[in-house]
Amino acid sequence: MIPLHLAAPPEAVNAGVGVHGVWRLRDRFRLPDLWQLHLYGYSADLTVSGTTYSVEPGYVSLTPAGVPVQFDYRGRSEHLYVHFRPQLVGEPSYVPVVQDAGTAAPVLSDMLRSAIGASPSGSARVVAEVWAALWRVTQLSAPLTEGGAAAGHSAVSAAISHIEANLARTLTVPSLAAAAGVSHNHLTRLFRAETGLTVVAYIRQRRMARARHLLVSSTLSIPAVAASVGIPDLQAFNKACHRELGGPPRAVRAGNAVAGGARGT
Repeated sequence: MIPLHLAAPPEAVNAGVGVHGVWRLRDRFRLPDLWQLHLYGYSADLTVSGTTYSVEPGYVSLTPAGVPVQFDYRGRSEHLYVHFRPQLVGEPSYVPVVQDAGTAAPVLSDMLRSAIGASPSGSARVVAEVWAALWRVTQLSAPLTEGGAAAGHSAVSAAISHIEANLARTLTVPSLAAAAGVSHNHLTRLFRAETGLTVVAYIRQRRMARARHLLVSSTLSIPAVAASVGIPDLQAFNKACHRELGGPPRAVRAGNAVAGGARGT
């Protein structure tokens, strides 16, 4: 496990799509002062500080600055990457070097591709997307019991991944149940048991958490933020910010709002 500081937004230096294994099947390198985040679309062996890990499509890796890495490819290999500098403030999260993103892989892919698409002109937006993606990576191994067994139902994980990937779109309990492969009533019961919230309350909480993040950490316009969290009606978005974030969007952006607690239904 490696300590990753995310209490403050990282400096996102570069984001892109890496294509390897075309001219040679082995790469060795290190980045002296930059961390590396990779989301893989191929099978290969990754060696970090002498330890070799197998990576597969949908796996993610984090490499601290200055650490030597070696990639052994099996042919043409493509991954998404971010090079960044974390700010060493606050308590760190402890993250495995390599992990399977599972159902979160499409969510991470969307986040990283959004960061890549915004680079280099939209630097604040790049930071927002990278910061969100890194937090998502820290949560991949979080739902474990003390004995190390996986906790939680796969249907809830699938529903949450669908929510995270589609916050800008219309989300209904029946559509989430279909995506998770369970009935409407079964998902409702599972969701309440695992999160303490109804599905609708969870969606509202996540939309407003992302809205706060984008308002504070990006230069996106308020209408763009509203649309990106699935509340394109500005009057409704303004009311939601008042209710959930303690003030109108401009006050939240300026840091003058008093945060309110999410309400279950």
